[in-house]
Amino acid sequence: MNKDQLIDKIVDKTGFLKKQIEECFDSALDIIIKTLKKGEKVHLVGFGGFRVRVRKGRKGINPRTGKEMRIKNVKVAKFRAGKRLKEAVK
Repeated sequence: MNKDQLIDKIVDKTGFLKKQIEECFDSALDIIIKTLKKGEKVHLVGFGGFRVRVRKGRKGINPRTGKEMRIKNVKVAKFRAGKRLKEAVK
């Protein structure tokens, strides 16, 4: 399911206008992204939580040249499923 299909399902279930749902959905995603950029966690009870973790740098090999290279630390978004979501997909 993609974003448009999800929005259509919400419209069918709630009866709100598609434009309203789309604006709410985009706003929610923007808020989640901004919160994660600040280094804060986002926890949605029953669904799961988002947080930013630092993936440590490591040694790697450039596949083109075969030379060893250093891969820097990088921040990545992580998601951990909540109890209700875990039980629903079992």
